[in-house]
Amino acid sequence: MPTPDVEPGLRERKRRATRRAIQLAAIDLVAEHGLDGTTVDEISRRADVSPRTFFNYFPSKEAAVIGDHPSLPEGAPLEEFLAAGPGEPIMTGIARIIAGTIAGDDHDHELMVRRKTVLGEYPQLFALRMANMRRVEEQLADLIAERLTMDVPALAGRPDELRSRAHLTAFVAFGAIRHAWSQWAAGRANGDLPDVVTASFAALPEVVA
Repeated sequence: MPTPDVEPGLRERKRRATRRAIQLAAIDLVAEHGLDGTTVDEISRRADVSPRTFFNYFPSKEAAVIGDHPSLPEGAPLEEFLAAGPGEPIMTGIARIIAGTIAGDDHDHELMVRRKTVLGEYPQLFALRMANMRRVEEQLADLIAERLTMDVPALAGRPDELRSRAHLTAFVAFGAIRHAWSQWAAGRANGDLPDVVTASFAALPEVVA
């Protein structure tokens, strides 16, 4: 994943453009002809790629409509979160991870709005996207549980309480993330998406209080 201050190379820009073209073609064709009436061959023709190229990017037409699912980073960001200790609120660390993860991504407002419209018409596609989100929630809960056992070692001996606290924290964090996405998508927030995510997390203490 490129860092925010590094311009992607020509190959990466072409890859992103192709991925975007496939997703737009899939979303628009499903909107025009329905999910059953849309084929991979038609998506490929509209996106000006071969079916083989399509499958290099997505395993199915449904996956192209749903789009990329979020994922947690690996390596240093997680190590920094785990090593921060009880002096740093867990939500502050999560906000840093999420904002840093999406900082290098392209945030395509047009693509997101079109996708949201189609997902609203096909509950099965929306359910698939939500299943992807739940997997990330579980990954985040696992990470939070690991951090909690380091901050509060006694929780390691109370596994039910540990998992409950970890899941509650993950659910609250995803609430802040969803709030940021909705505000950004609706044009009700200033700044880039990572800034909006940071602002949503920053508002949590006052909201909870």
